[in-house]
Amino acid sequence: MSSTFAADTEPFRRELLAHCYRMLGSVDDAEDVVQETYLRAWRSYDAFEGRSSLRTWLYRIATNACLTALRHGSRRQLPSGLAGPSDDPASVEPAPADVLWLQPFPDARDPATVVTARESLRLALVAGLQYLPPRQRAVLILRDVLAWPAADVAETLETSVPAVKSALQRARARLAEVAPDADEVVEPSAPEAKALLEEYMAAFEHSDAGRLERLLCRDAALEMTGTATWFSGLRTCMPFFRAAALGSPGDWRMVPTAANGQPAAGAYLRDDDGSYRARGIAVLTVTPAGIARIVLFGDPGLLDRFGLPDQLASG
Repeated sequence: MSSTFAADTEPFRRELLAHCYRMLGSVDDAEDVVQETYLRAWRSYDAFEGRSSLRTWLYRIATNACLTALRHGSRRQLPSGLAGPSDDPASVEPAPADVLWLQPFPDARDPATVVTARESLRLALVAGLQYLPPRQRAVLILRDVLAWPAADVAETLETSVPAVKSALQRARARLAEVAPDADEVVEPSAPEAKALLEEYMAAFEHSDAGRLERLLCRDAALEMTGTATWFSGLRTCMPFFRAAALGSPGDWRMVPTAANGQPAAGAYLRDDDGSYRARGIAVLTVTPAGIARIVLFGDPGLLDRFGLPDQLASG
């Protein structure tokens, strides 16, 4: 067994995690598959003949491990994948218990990967990828994200070049239907994006509905994982925020972070003892016109993945 395996392969671990996340829509599942990839690679490393680069070889193993994992699970979803937007801001319907939710990808896990592949990690794109059959998903990612030659994709998936080209055409057409155009998304490092995130957090911390409304685009959408309900447009978003989300001044504290190359906030709600306990992560889609979409991932356990505490002291 080669003693250089770790030194040779470890530099690719983070980008492989991003690749598996695009395929699977879950950081938890992606980490498991990356571990499986390294185990498979370690077992066969001595037989690696260098006919392709080490990076390409690892991506082939990871891609096929993802395809194996996808045989046993349903696609990851956001509430907008379950049904159309709700017209009733006073009613939130629970989601079926068997729904698997898309997870956000913490930029802090690998800032370099996110910077170099920001558009391919956008939440809307990753959500759109989940609509594709697994092999089409793999073809599109390998061809359009990683820019692999069709022949290399065909070899990885044990198929023909014409089959790859056909799958890519179908995948692009389907993705165009389900993934919104990202051309107008402001980079999270831009001053406008940072300012909007700060204003969003301040609006919640001060329970200021007017301040929040001024930040939102007229057709802004609000999604909340864990529910089958989502809202589209100020007519439904703002009544929900006022009645069910903003609370009283001081109820919320927010901590800035970033996910999927987008501005995000860790959300903490004040407890009876005055401390603030984690409630989830809000990921913002920001455009020059304001905040176009808010996805609330209501899982307190996510904050640990973002390097955030599960509790904040009062004061």
